[in-house]
Amino acid sequence: MPPSSADPGAPAPALDPTRFVLIETSHPGNVGSTARAMKVMGFRDLVLVRPRFADVLSQEDTVAMASGAADILARARIVDRLEDALDGCTFVCATAMTPRDFGPPTRMPRELFAELAGGAAPGAARTTPQVAFVFGSERYGMSNEDVYRAHAVLSIPTHPDYGSLNLAQAVQLLAYDWRQALGGFPVQARTADPQWADAQSVQGLLQHLERSLIHLGYLDPASPKKLMPRLNQLFNRAGLTQEEVHILRGIARAIEKTGPADR
Repeated sequence: MPPSSADPGAPAPALDPTRFVLIETSHPGNVGSTARAMKVMGFRDLVLVRPRFADVLSQEDTVAMASGAADILARARIVDRLEDALDGCTFVCATAMTPRDFGPPTRMPRELFAELAGGAAPGAARTTPQVAFVFGSERYGMSNEDVYRAHAVLSIPTHPDYGSLNLAQAVQLLAYDWRQALGGFPVQARTADPQWADAQSVQGLLQHLERSLIHLGYLDPASPKKLMPRLNQLFNRAGLTQEEVHILRGIARAIEKTGPADR
């Protein structure tokens, strides 16, 4: 079962320059969805500050919405104070409205992340800082006092008429953009690279099609009207694969097997 609390001073997981902090989260499903959003982007460090339910990490809805990210829940910590959740972090990003009186600068995520990943944060010494993304409760968001602790406030560029994001959706968006800024993950091809047909194969196909089209009665060899050169240009634009050449030659063979009664 995931722990309900741990030493606030416990070190962050190795090789993880990022911490996600949820303040007073109300819905267990959002905690599970956050864990899932973090895991797919390769992040592991989750800290909850005074969640509504002390056993939220082990609740059925939490585990169900985590959908395979149980290791994130097992590693997660619960603390009483935001300052404990931010221990060890050198750059704090709030996800809230900037207070009207004063507060940290409001930044667009991708712009700021490019700077952070390049070591442009204060005191970063050209290394990626330990970044914390802090999210307020679903009902109240973040208090001004909590926002004041941040180095920047992140503003996700949403439609001006409707900017309401579910907590886990906001986590996913920021986790994706931050991972991309850190270099991203390579996309694994699911199919083999195509074997492109060479010029000789295309010419063999054209010769075969010419015979079959004459046999079909579609092409008059006495008045070809540049049909074959036009097909040559079509195939060049299409960029045929070897498999596609085989398919088209199979069609040509089927045409050649037809007799007058079949047409």
